[in-house]
Amino acid sequence: MTGTTVHLAVYDTFADWEPGYATTQLTRHGHTVRTVGPTAEPVTTMGGSTIRPDLALAALRPEDSELLILTGASLWDTGDALSPFARAARTFLDAGVPVSAICGATAGLAREGLLDDRRHTSAVSFYLAATGYAGGAHYEDADAVTDAGTYADAAADSGTRTPRGALVTAGPTEPVAFAREILGLLGVFGPEKLDAWYRLFHDSDASAYEVLEG
Repeated sequence: MTGTTVHLAVYDTFADWEPGYATTQLTRHGHTVRTVGPTAEPVTTMGGSTIRPDLALAALRPEDSELLILTGASLWDTGDALSPFARAARTFLDAGVPVSAICGATAGLAREGLLDDRRHTSAVSFYLAATGYAGGAHYEDADAVTDAGTYADAAADSGTRTPRGALVTAGPTEPVAFAREILGLLGVFGPEKLDAWYRLFHDSDASAYEVLEG
């Protein structure tokens, strides 16, 4: 990973509420969040807000990023309009750069074959099963899951291994857990503060505030 730039994918019907916990803390802790659209033209979110992307998908390069965030959108389940973002996720993972996907974006990754051999979660298992993907054995009933990536075996006759980026997945009702995994992955908080942050924002545990601010 290079720099401290995180790329947030935005597109029409983008689910506004899903990345906010993560992007807010990333920005507060010195990371730059840049939005990436299908083109540089404005997009309209599911909540009716207009976003003008910082750059078009064609200009996105893994070497310029430390993480790609893919959120849900109605378009993930109504056609192939967002499949270029799933292909971009493959490019990131193959380059050893992490990807995080929540809600419908997990189905996009499933269709791209990126969940076939990785631990993952989503809304429910049968949602991903409907994509016809081959990764059902790796599905976990959890609020969010991080597959560390490590290495993928290359061709059997080469004797080499190639790095893969870590992959975070979560269902649509778990934006706080999604953020927890991202913040832990990028080292925004250490384990104790990360647990406190999650307890504060997910469980409304007031006792966690002192730990978080200590």
